[in-house]
Amino acid sequence: MRIAVTAASGRLGTVTLEHLKHRVPHDNVVAVARNPSRVAVKGIEKRVGDYQSPEQMRAALEEIDTVIMISAPVAGGGDRLAMHRDVINAAKKAGVRKLIYTSVIGNELAEGTYFEPFYRVNNDTERFLMESGLEWVVARNGLYLDLDLLHIRHAHEHGGVYRNNAGEGRCGYISIEELGFALARVAVTEHCDGMAVNLFGELHTQAELVALASEALGLNVRYEPISLEANVARFMQDERIAARGEDVAKMLSGCFQCMEKGVYEVTSQFERAAGRPARPLSEQIANLA
Repeated sequence: MRIAVTAASGRLGTVTLEHLKHRVPHDNVVAVARNPSRVAVKGIEKRVGDYQSPEQMRAALEEIDTVIMISAPVAGGGDRLAMHRDVINAAKKAGVRKLIYTSVIGNELAEGTYFEPFYRVNNDTERFLMESGLEWVVARNGLYLDLDLLHIRHAHEHGGVYRNNAGEGRCGYISIEELGFALARVAVTEHCDGMAVNLFGELHTQAELVALASEALGLNVRYEPISLEANVARFMQDERIAARGEDVAKMLSGCFQCMEKGVYEVTSQFERAAGRPARPLSEQIANLA
């Protein structure tokens, strides 16, 4: 059984490939990336595959049994839904049997938030996959712990206050390392076939997350809630975000808006997928030190 991971040069792709190498022979693991030279994992086959080139992707997936399709980034530009559909269709044409799509956790409360347009693309991709005729798994990832820790560290270095508009909302966080472990197992077993599974460990508020990070990493940070409008303005003060436009600032603030509304308070199936419970969040944080 040959297993391919698309968007393989990114963080999640890299970690997933490393875990797959421990589960199947190395020559059965294939990395597919727009620029294969950027794939960091050694000892595996690397193929060219661009989400915006259906024929290239079809060729990249030849003789592949199972594909882990990592979703296109929400701020990466392009028609994400069209790209996802093209990859799924390319997989069918190439004779792929099973496709695992990395979506995002959430519920219907996302309606009306700034994040809704991006969330709906994931939902529409899920439906397209389920109706594709392929065997499928929808892996709804929790929010990346790694990214929020970067912002909390930044707050420690710049005044010690971590601000956003999540308020008291709870969110299921998970490290990229834990996700890669779970996705690799889903690829080589049938435990989750035909299922949509939520992949995260514990639910925490922002204040709880900041407290855990401060204790595990020796930081001095407190959480302070601000309004949605204030958070958009805060993001627009970041030159990198401002250069990409207010829509990106609203999308990022929309993630925290979803937290505040309870969008991410769903039930986790991480143990079913991974074969073990998610590691405690404090341990995941310590491992990212």
